[in-house]
Amino acid sequence: MSHGDGGAPAQGRAGHGDRSPDRAKKGLIEQAYREAEGAGLALLCQDEAGPYQAIPQPGGSWQPEAKPARQPHEYVRGGTAKLLTLFRPASGALRAKAVTSGTNAVLHPWRQAELTQVLASLSAIDPADAERPALAQWQTWLGHPPVTSLPPLQAILVWDNLAGHQSWSIVQWLFQHGVMPLYTPLGGSWLNMAESLQRIVCRRALAGQHPRSREDLLAWLDDAVAGWNAAPTPFEWGGKRQERRQRARARRLGGSGAVEAQSQSNAA
Repeated sequence: MSHGDGGAPAQGRAGHGDRSPDRAKKGLIEQAYREAEGAGLALLCQDEAGPYQAIPQPGGSWQPEAKPARQPHEYVRGGTAKLLTLFRPASGALRAKAVTSGTNAVLHPWRQAELTQVLASLSAIDPADAERPALAQWQTWLGHPPVTSLPPLQAILVWDNLAGHQSWSIVQWLFQHGVMPLYTPLGGSWLNMAESLQRIVCRRALAGQHPRSREDLLAWLDDAVAGWNAAPTPFEWGGKRQERRQRARARRLGGSGAVEAQSQSNAA
């Protein structure tokens, strides 16, 4: 993505060799997950979950023995709801709101208000500070020096590549407030950790339940968000599971710690 004034992210054009654009985007997002917080930047993920219908929801529930939960075979669709989320994996803090509509007119003002609060909670940065690490500089994430004057970089925002997220009005607002947007590539929504958290929270709110109205959906989703924030769990990219997978691959090669750079088929 780029704009005429050169301020929007090139996302990995420089310093990434001849890799495809999607692979470069993936590499930048993974680097941000691993290193941004250590460089003094807030790493945030934003997404919208839903829509969820006010109908019987699949899932397990606690019931007396030999008395399984029963759902009506006929029901009235009671409307839909969505969940707007802004998630900081390093702390587990979740800013979310259940809404009846997720249009740009609803999403953009909510996102700007939440980001403004997050940025206000961060330590002030001196614009003249030249000692900040490379990962805290715009150039590292843009792929080139910023063409126009920008405030100090304070946060990185990972989100998907919806058309509304690429409108210049919202992108310009992000840059003017020291936020670098990183877009997940096509088919790469799994790179957005907000989606993982949404599955947890929305399952807690709705699994096995029968919301009968839009108001039920809104209240239950908001309650699940409050429950999560009462004891938030930090997320880590890769983590112990990735380490176990890497060790398993190494064991398959004789336990030497070596791995094949590229799998090859053996001739018979």
